[in-house]
Amino acid sequence: MGDRLHLPALAATLLPVVLGLLTLLPHSILGKPAEEAANAGSSALLQRVKRGWVWNQFFVLEEYTGLEPLYIGKLHSDMDKGDGSIKYILTGEGAGTTFTIDDSTGDIHAIQRLDREVKAQYALRAQARNRLTDRPLEPESEFIVKIQDINDNEPKFLDGPYQASVPEMSKIGTSVIQLTATDADDPTYGNSARVVYSILEGQPYFSVDAKTGVVRVSLADMDRETRENYSVVIQAKDMGGQLGGLAGTTTINITLSDINDNPPMFDQSKTRLYQMSIPESAPVGSVVGRIWAKDRDIGVNAEMRYSIIDGDGRDTFDISTDPTNLFGIITVKKPLDFEKKPSYTLKVEGANINVDPSLRYRGPFKDVTIVHVSVEDVDEPPVFDLPVYYIELPEDAEIGTMLKTVSARDPDAANNTVRYSIERSSDPDKFFYIEITSGSLMTVRWLDREEIGWHNITVLAMEMNNPSQIASVSVAIKVLDVNDNPPSLAHYLEAYVCETAKAGQLIQTVTAVDPDEPLGGQHFYYSLAPEAANNPNFTLKDNQDNTAWILTRRGGWSQQDQTIFYLPIVITDGEQPVQTSTSTLTIRVCSCDQKGNVMSCNAEAYSLPASLSRGALIAILACIFVLLVMILLMLSLRTHRKKPYLCDEEENVHENIVRYDDEGGGEEDTEAFDIAAMWNPREAHNHHLGKMRQDMLPEIESLSRYVPQACVMGGGGGGDSNVHGYVLAKLLEADMDPCAPPYDSLQTYAYEGEGSIAESLSSLQSGTSNTDHEYDYLNDWGPRFKKLAEMYGVLETNSPPLW
Repeated sequence: MGDRLHLPALAATLLPVVLGLLTLLPHSILGKPAEEAANAGSSALLQRVKRGWVWNQFFVLEEYTGLEPLYIGKLHSDMDKGDGSIKYILTGEGAGTTFTIDDSTGDIHAIQRLDREVKAQYALRAQARNRLTDRPLEPESEFIVKIQDINDNEPKFLDGPYQASVPEMSKIGTSVIQLTATDADDPTYGNSARVVYSILEGQPYFSVDAKTGVVRVSLADMDRETRENYSVVIQAKDMGGQLGGLAGTTTINITLSDINDNPPMFDQSKTRLYQMSIPESAPVGSVVGRIWAKDRDIGVNAEMRYSIIDGDGRDTFDISTDPTNLFGIITVKKPLDFEKKPSYTLKVEGANINVDPSLRYRGPFKDVTIVHVSVEDVDEPPVFDLPVYYIELPEDAEIGTMLKTVSARDPDAANNTVRYSIERSSDPDKFFYIEITSGSLMTVRWLDREEIGWHNITVLAMEMNNPSQIASVSVAIKVLDVNDNPPSLAHYLEAYVCETAKAGQLIQTVTAVDPDEPLGGQHFYYSLAPEAANNPNFTLKDNQDNTAWILTRRGGWSQQDQTIFYLPIVITDGEQPVQTSTSTLTIRVCSCDQKGNVMSCNAEAYSLPASLSRGALIAILACIFVLLVMILLMLSLRTHRKKPYLCDEEENVHENIVRYDDEGGGEEDTEAFDIAAMWNPREAHNHHLGKMRQDMLPEIESLSRYVPQACVMGGGGGGDSNVHGYVLAKLLEADMDPCAPPYDSLQTYAYEGEGSIAESLSSLQSGTSNTDHEYDYLNDWGPRFKKLAEMYGVLETNSPPLW
């Protein structure tokens, strides 16, 4: 069985080599033909057989741009008779998508553009099967299709553009940065990936190594202060730099880093002089000005240290470096005085902090300047000769005593006159006075150490020509003690002596106090007053330790004889002038228990129950007092209770008169009121005499009080006269009653009904005129209106009414 392999023309030269290698491969790898495998059992002898089909690697160039599919190779089996009974099958990477096979002829084609940089080789598997039975005729074998490289990728600088720095003044050949360009082509095949570097821009300052890509300095003494930044363009070309190779470029931004190669220099390079001024009133620490030794270097190489190395102001001024370490700040070190020294001269040095020893030959790295400082004159307030004054003065000093003379002067050259005064808030009680021109301080009131021991006043000094210039000073005045107060008992004492006390018994220890404070301490002496020195009851013993004992001289004390004793005690201090006082000690005679505890000290206490204590008595009295207060409060409330404005309705004699809005049947309504009350006016009047009446407001004001009334004779009046007099009396009572409204109690009716021959009595329709009405027609209305006719139908007489 012959072997056939159709390869591209580019791989034809490799065919003999491939065939030679294949003959050496074992059968287990290459496989057996199907017919030999079927007859293997009939022969026990092993024999070498030929393979049915053999192939090796296929090679194909990348980036094929033809219109037709790219023919790669052909698969063929010796069992293929050319009758189409064998079917070739291709599987593996890219089978069916990138590579196709003609299942009848075994021709393999690439149907897509191949790129070695994407995938360098493909592993495929091939098999020959019977087309009818689909039975494998050959074992499945694997083959590889390799993509051959062409120079289709230029070198690339993946990290560009680049930033680099190199110190200024670097030597030739100093390395700056190393660049690496990558080429995606196959470095093992040809020169497609062999890169050569060259510089396109940046000469003559920098150069690049063609093989390694290292950028180096190619010009000596490059100065950052002259030029700091450089842009260098580097090219990488494949094919070893030959003509036709592909190239890529990148840019390097190179910065010269600073070194301390320049000495500092002050701005005033010619005169080397700074002019500054500051007022003499500037406090210590005030900034006078700043100086700057310029340095062409930057960063730490330009940092400076300043110092005053000479001049008459080196003790008056100081210099320091600002936070940037660039400027020198001149400040005031001591107070200035224009009148003493109006100007100063400073010699200041500025030097670099960081100096490179290898560059000392370019130095010295320091410079010197002169600073002239002028002190400006300022109108200053007066200055006292002392910062504070202290004075001691005895409290018995006479008014007008001069304490001290304070002195202040104008520090200015004008030396203006100074006037003095005391700040009022520091001496509100005006104990002191100061002479306005001389500054003499004196007292104007008596001093008392026991009231005020210290006086802290403030003295003001003001310039005459400029009142705004005022200075002040504190004057502390200590009032010295004088023995001007007599001693007295420590507090008001009441001692007691028990009725059972024996002679010589201690009943009280007394002490004394003295507002004075002598330097040697207090020393008090006690004695009884001369009039009590020989009393038979008590005696005094001075203990010589500022205390004294009160002792009894006898026994047999009794409250019935005498309950209170008064003992005058004379107390003397030990200072000059000696002060003496007499204090009286009250001693009560008390009944005591066996232990000497007081039970009672008053004779009237015996009338109290033995078991009733003083606290219980106070509680009882408090309860009685509270009870009395509550009783008085209740009585006061009842007394001031408000009376009603109108009389009680229940006590009104007219309460049986009913008020109607609609009276109904006129005269046929006979149950409107009880007429019996009017037939006994005296009884009703006496029963309700003096009581207030509470009526309803009338709907229309009654005219009865304006109608002339007839006299009612009191002789034989009979029933009619009684009724008449009763009505008149009630009318007068209503008129005079302050609690009653200003109207009478007669009821008015808006509608009388249809059954009355008098029609309506309402005055609603008859009040259109102010003239008096005629009531004589009431006599024609019958006996029921007889009384009304007598009341309103007669003329008024001069006789007073009786009731």
